[in-house]
Amino acid sequence: MDATTMNPEGQAFSIKLWPPSESTRLLLVERMANNLSTPSIFTQKYGSLSTEEAGENAKQIEEVAFSAANQHYEKEPDGDGAFAVRRYAKECSKLILEILKRGPITKVDGEEPASMTSSEASETVFDISKGQRAFVEAEEAEELLRPLKEPGNSYTKISFSNRSFGLGAARVAEPILASLKDQLKEVDLSDFIAGRSEEEALEVMTIFSEALEGCVLRSLDLSNNALGEKGIRAFGALLKSQGSLEELYLMNDGISEEAARAVCELIPSTEKLRVLQFHNNMTADEGALAISEVVKQSPLLEDFRCSSTRIGSEGGVALSEALQTCTNLKKLDLRDNMFGVEAGVALSKALAKHGDLTEAYLSYLNLEDEGAVAIANVLKESAASLEVLEMAGNDITAEAAPALAACIAAKQLITNLNLAENELRDEGAIQISKALEDGHARLKEVDLSSNFMRRAGARCLARALVHKPGLKWLNINGNFISDEGIDEVKSIFNEFPNVLGSLDENDPEGEDHNDNESGEGEDEEGDELESKLKNLEVHQEED
Repeated sequence: MDATTMNPEGQAFSIKLWPPSESTRLLLVERMANNLSTPSIFTQKYGSLSTEEAGENAKQIEEVAFSAANQHYEKEPDGDGAFAVRRYAKECSKLILEILKRGPITKVDGEEPASMTSSEASETVFDISKGQRAFVEAEEAEELLRPLKEPGNSYTKISFSNRSFGLGAARVAEPILASLKDQLKEVDLSDFIAGRSEEEALEVMTIFSEALEGCVLRSLDLSNNALGEKGIRAFGALLKSQGSLEELYLMNDGISEEAARAVCELIPSTEKLRVLQFHNNMTADEGALAISEVVKQSPLLEDFRCSSTRIGSEGGVALSEALQTCTNLKKLDLRDNMFGVEAGVALSKALAKHGDLTEAYLSYLNLEDEGAVAIANVLKESAASLEVLEMAGNDITAEAAPALAACIAAKQLITNLNLAENELRDEGAIQISKALEDGHARLKEVDLSSNFMRRAGARCLARALVHKPGLKWLNINGNFISDEGIDEVKSIFNEFPNVLGSLDENDPEGEDHNDNESGEGEDEEGDELESKLKNLEVHQEED
């Protein structure tokens, strides 16, 4: 039946909830494209897509979801369509997550990307990761995995993440997985042994590994399993049989030096690898040397993540040199390591080879001015399509600001800029502001928090950014902006109050407030500095 309501005259009339209008469908596509390409809890975990690819995928997702929901509606034409709307929303949500987990797809020149079909969306993915984390024993495994036993099923991807398999459940899964060897292309076994004893966990991993041995996988995710070397070797049978992997995820796995060497030893070929992620491990320098060997043998690599892995200068130099072979790199995440200046300079030489780079996450690497300048100078001349640049927490001072500003001025497609937790002060902030004044229409987020910035720098930055059409967030918290300066910045953003981030950690007195108790000296000094830099030109040098 139709949904029934009353008009102002008290007469009953019905509302059809399905199908949605064309404008509603287009709006949904726009929102999904935004979800696929902008920072969120999911894109932080799986990575985001370029604006172009996000738009293409959003259109396909909407078409598949609409088709699935409409097929159901056609079977109950007298209904108001409420169930179809719920199915529509559910399918969109599910497919967005699948696209993010899959990651970007490289399109060969002249080749059209494969279209998604309704049957592909609903029947090729077997996922039991939804809901609360839970232990799985033999009896529940029989029920959970029943669809995989159906003759003629077309599952090509399985996700057992977020379910902890015991020994009994693993033995139930073993023959089922072995029967799917010839069709599986993607396997997600992340976080599937949580809470188990080491002995049981290793045996479970061995059972899964042997059951899946020989699968020709495109993607393998073994993250969040605290594997260590023992765990890596428990998966030895599976890893040794993988010569066509395009994606490998080993995040938060306790990958030590020995475990990293085991990865390098066991995987026979990474020639087709596009995505390699080692986030949050105990790799250190010696482990980085082993990972570098994997990287050297991965010429098609597009997405490399080796953040929070305790890598110092020696390992950083080795990784940087290995990355020179990866000329297709588009996304690089090395955050939260201890590279230092030498590795930073080595990294700059690798970045010169990465002309297609769109995202560079280089925060907390101890780069200092010398490393930051070397990287900025290289990026200015390469990476024409750079969209994300993060260099927070690198002890960068105003001395490096001219090089950073010149680089930023040249990156007109940039959407996210993060220079937080440095020491740019007003002088550096004003130069960065001047670099951002012209163009940069796609800019969405700028973070210069905790930079010893005062009123002049904050004011200049606010004025440079306030009218950027896509700006969503400006963070200047944790600085030394006077109360008058805060009022001035808020006034500048009067029409866009939601764009300006919180200022609750700002210290208006600053580190040397005893020198200028009234605050007047600071304002005069800031005005003079801004005046001196008013006519500063920041541009890319011509050859």
